[in-house]
Amino acid sequence: MNSTQNNIDSGPEALAEMEPYMNDSGATSSHSDVSDMPMIHFDEVSKLFATGKPALENINLSILPGEFVSLVGASGAGKSTLLKLIYAEEIPTSGIVSFNGRDLSKINRKHLPYYRRNIGTVFQDFKLLPQKTAFENVAYALEVFGRTPEEILDEVPQILDIVGLEEKGRSFPKQLSGGEQQRVALARALILQPKMIIADEPTGNLDPVSAGGIIDLLLEINSLGTTVILATHNQTLVDRIGRRVIALDRGRVISDEMVGRYIMPERRRPRIIA
Repeated sequence: MNSTQNNIDSGPEALAEMEPYMNDSGATSSHSDVSDMPMIHFDEVSKLFATGKPALENINLSILPGEFVSLVGASGAGKSTLLKLIYAEEIPTSGIVSFNGRDLSKINRKHLPYYRRNIGTVFQDFKLLPQKTAFENVAYALEVFGRTPEEILDEVPQILDIVGLEEKGRSFPKQLSGGEQQRVALARALILQPKMIIADEPTGNLDPVSAGGIIDLLLEINSLGTTVILATHNQTLVDRIGRRVIALDRGRVISDEMVGRYIMPERRRPRIIA
C-alpha cells in the first residue's frame, strides 16, 4: 500500500462521519437519491483574498443533480475561486457551501479524499504524469484507493474506450495530441464514477475541432446523469451547448439563465470631456 493510501482514514468512525459526502463506491447518503434537493448550494457566500479584496461576494446559487452548468466570466471574475469552494480546496470567508445539504467547511481535512471521490476534475493544462502511459495515468486514481490489479485491468480499458482512446493506452503524454491528452484527463476524472465533473477551461489549449470533441464527451457524460460544471471563456461553445449559464463579474453573479448564452458584462464607457 502506498503512502497516499495510508493518509486516507478508512476506519468505521471515519466512514460514518463521511457517509453523507461519499459517492456510490462507498457509503451513500439518502440525499443523493432526491433529485429536487441541490447537490451544491451556496448560501450568502463571500471569499476574501489575503489582501482583503473580495474574490466572491454574496453568492447564492444551487446546482441540482444531473445539471449541465456553464460558468462564464472574464479572467478574475471569480470562476476558479467558486470551483475551489466546491471541491473544498478553499473555505468561504462567510456563508455556507453545502453538498447534499452538508456544510463542506465542517469536513475534517483528513477525510477530504472521500468527499472528493464525488468530483472528477479536468483542467486546461491536463495535469498528466509524463512518465506514465495513458493507461497508467488513469489507473493511478484506482491504485490510490486500493483497487486490485484485476479491477484496474478490467475498468481502465472500459473508460479509455468511452473517451475514444482504446488504442492509445500504451502511449505516453508526449506521444498524444492536445485533444487526446485532455481525453486521458477526462478518463481519469471518470474512473471513480463521480457524481459531478468540474471542467476548468478544459478546451483552453485545444484547437476548435478537439475542443468540440471534449464538449461532446461532457454532454454525453451528462446525459448519463453526471452533473457537469464547465468553466470557460469560449462563447461559441457555451452558446452551442444551450444549457444553464451562470455569468460572474468581479466576484458577483450577474446572470443565471436556465437556457442561456454567454453574457458579457456591460462596462461604463469613459466620459469624454471636449
